Amino acid sequence: MNKRLLACLFTATCVLGASGSAFAAEKVTVFAAASLTNALNEVSAVYEEKTGVKSTLSFASSSTLARQIAQGAPADIYFSANEKWMDYVEKQQAIEPPTRKSLLKNHLVMIAPNAYPADKIEVTASWDLAKALDGTRLATGDPKHVPAGIYAKESLQSIGLWEKASPLLARANSVRSALLLVEKQEAQLGIVYKTDALISEKVKVVAELPDKSHAAITYPVAIVKDKSGEQVKAYYDFLQSDQAREIFEKYGFGVN
Repeated sequence: MNKRLLACLFTATCVLGASGSAFAAEKVTVFAAASLTNALNEVSAVYEEKTGVKSTLSFASSSTLARQIAQGAPADIYFSANEKWMDYVEKQQAIEPPTRKSLLKNHLVMIAPNAYPADKIEVTASWDLAKALDGTRLATGDPKHVPAGIYAKESLQSIGLWEKASPLLARANSVRSALLLVEKQEAQLGIVYKTDALISEKVKVVAELPDKSHAAITYPVAIVKDKSGEQVKAYYDFLQSDQAREIFEKYGFGVN
């Protein structure tokens, strides 16, 4: 092979390699709370249409994702359903602290399958929860680590129902898993975020839990440590744009 041909092949390989690297960089990986699934999928679809940059979205309980990020999982952005787990990754030095921002707000509601006999329930300390569950369980996120369950426990404690409710819980590994249990009527009642109730056609809201009965439900977002490149920063900024705000509000979130 002559030197001229070799040089051309080498140049072509370099160009292709550079193009491949550039293409690979045109992607942002986001680890986000399960309750953000529908809204963030739409936000990312709009962003891709606008910029051509694809997003890889990984949805699970905030606790699961936080532990994965702390252990070095390849996330660019972490979007949590509570401050506790963002505190955790910050203490683990796994995020860029200046990028931490409490972006969204939510509320807790009690849901039931559409066929449930009652349309409204007054959740008080004297309420007969076991009778209302009719042999099933109260579905919510596991209060030991799932944000929705943590908020639910706080609320039930404040109302005076926790001692009755604790042995009757179906402790789901995410708020969407709790929603699914109610949709399938495996649980006659559940406590989820208002945004989860709004996206389901199989459940109805039978009570809204008082905001004052639990810590404020906020969703902080941050860029993962050493991931604040141009594409990641651009996606992070888009999450705070007016266009993203409209989408989040459409799904029932409050935007700070």
